[in-house]
Amino acid sequence: MPERTISARGVKLAVSADGTGDPVVLLHGLTASRRYVIMGSRALARAGHRVVACDARGHGASTPAPSPEAYGYDQLVADLVAVLDELRIERAVFAGASMGAHTIVRLALELPERVAGAVLITPGYDPVEIEGDGRLARWDALAAALRADGIEGFVSASQLDRLPEAWRATVATVMRQRLARHEHLDAVADALRVVPRSRPFEDLHALEQVECPAVVVGSRDEADPGHPLALAEAYAELLPHGRLALEEEGQPPLAWQGGQLSKIIAELAREAA
Repeated sequence: MPERTISARGVKLAVSADGTGDPVVLLHGLTASRRYVIMGSRALARAGHRVVACDARGHGASTPAPSPEAYGYDQLVADLVAVLDELRIERAVFAGASMGAHTIVRLALELPERVAGAVLITPGYDPVEIEGDGRLARWDALAAALRADGIEGFVSASQLDRLPEAWRATVATVMRQRLARHEHLDAVADALRVVPRSRPFEDLHALEQVECPAVVVGSRDEADPGHPLALAEAYAELLPHGRLALEEEGQPPLAWQGGQLSKIIAELAREAA
C-alpha cells in the first residue's frame, strides 16, 4: 500500500492507505507492524473501503518516541487522532489487535463520535491482572532479550514450549517475520517495557460505555495463551452491542487469518453504516 509519513508529538508515523470509500483503520499489536492486522489481505479495499494502516511509534517504519517512557496509551491515542485529523477522517470503523484493540477502546471512550464500529482482536488487557503473577517480569525479560540479543533473543525468551507442538514452528516463523520489519528494535524493546504497564482504561466495566457496534475476535488458549479466551468473552459480554467471533475447535486462530478477519470487519462496517 502507498506509504506516507505523518508527524505527531515528536514522532514520524508511517501510514499507508488503500482503496476508496468508507474508512477502516487498522491498528496492530505490540511488537507487530501495520501489515499484521489483516495480514496483507486486500479484500476490504476491493469491497469498497478506504483502508488505513499505521505503524505505532517505535514500530515498523515509524520513528522512536522522544523518550523511552513515551509509549503509553495516552501517546498511542494522541498519535491515532493526529493520523485521523491529517487524513481528514472524521469517523471510521476500527480494527485492532491486542495493543491496537485497547487503543480503540480508549479512543471510543474519549471520542465516541469518531468510532463508528470496533473490531477488537484478541484483547489482552485485564485491569485486575496488570501487575499480577509475574506478568510484568515476563514482558521485561522479553524487552531485555530483544535489546541484548536481537530477534533470536526475543524468540528464545518467548517460551514457545508452552504452545502445542503443532503451533510452535508457525508462531516462531511469524515472530521472526514480524520483528524483521522493525527499523528500530531498541524502540520496540522500550515499548515492551512501557505498554504492559500502561492502562488504556481503569476497569473492564468501562466497556459498558462503548456504544458502537463491536465484534471481539477471540483465540482458543492452546494456540494463544497470552490472550485468554475468557477475557475476550468478558469483553464481548460487557460491550453493549458486542458479540464474540471464534474459530472452530482445532482450527488456526481467526486472528491469523486475514481474509476471515476482513469479512468480519466488512460485516461490522455494513452494520455501522
